[in-house]
Amino acid sequence: MKESAVKKIAVLTSGGDSPGMNAALRAVVRTANYYNIECYGVREGYNGLINNDFLKMGARSVKNIINQGGTILKSARSAEFRTKEGRQKAYDNCIKLGIDGLVCIGGDGTFTGAKIFNEEFGIRVIGIPGTIDNDIFGTDNTIGYDTALNTAMDAIDKIRDTATSHNRVFFVEVMGRDAGFIALNSGLATGALDILIPEKKDSIDELFAKFRDAEKTGKASSIVVVAEGEKLANVYELAEKTKQTFPDYDIRVAILGHMQRGGSPSCADRVLASRLGYGAVTGLMEGQTNVMAGMRSNDLTYTPIEEAIKKHNEINEDLLLISKILAI
Repeated sequence: MKESAVKKIAVLTSGGDSPGMNAALRAVVRTANYYNIECYGVREGYNGLINNDFLKMGARSVKNIINQGGTILKSARSAEFRTKEGRQKAYDNCIKLGIDGLVCIGGDGTFTGAKIFNEEFGIRVIGIPGTIDNDIFGTDNTIGYDTALNTAMDAIDKIRDTATSHNRVFFVEVMGRDAGFIALNSGLATGALDILIPEKKDSIDELFAKFRDAEKTGKASSIVVVAEGEKLANVYELAEKTKQTFPDYDIRVAILGHMQRGGSPSCADRVLASRLGYGAVTGLMEGQTNVMAGMRSNDLTYTPIEEAIKKHNEINEDLLLISKILAI
């Protein structure tokens, strides 16, 4: 590789945590170490830049973390970094240390901060998509999505056991903010009767029609998976409306919540994080800036951060049809 465009970099994790952030951090630190680039970890995201909370990191600093959920650097949402004065403090601290490249692991809020920081002060930035929501454009999967998906699937499988035992209907809410990727794929994988996601226009009449069809085929228990960003109604309202129309149903609500953000990352997330951590450092070395490292069709790619946060991955329409057919 030709002479590096950066000599000293810093890495931070910001926004909501996701399984695999530590694996990405490990890859960044060790790739930098391999290419003789000084690397600093920043504690608590952009707050650490402002508060001068840097930690010199070497290969041994990241031992035994590839299998850990969460982030050893901690994460935070920084109100002060949203101000010009806060970003000025962050820049001054970077200059004192000689930081000329920044790797930002997080979601669209993290990337928005990185983009503005680069445009105002010129420090090279590369984003790594770490969010369970899978809603970042420019990568087939985000770090943490596969683990969260498997966590949701495992939980729904367990809920089905009790639903079957008691002939119950369960409405299960999964995370994903305004994206339905976790709901669609976990619902398909667990044989849900219906899957309600914000990307498609759902109706209560269609949901009730599926319950009636299920009765005709002899189904005594059902699972309905609901994305937290579902526009039709929240999970409690859906359960209440269903009870009013089907008073004999034994209905329960389960909200999986933040368990989906924790836990040891899956093999897929560890490999993805390792590849993107490596790609972020080598991208900075090559002179890339204001881009996000991602994987598309199993190839490392760089997408302008502006595109990554403005566009969104699209739901696979075939999966919607398949889930409908297989729920009979």
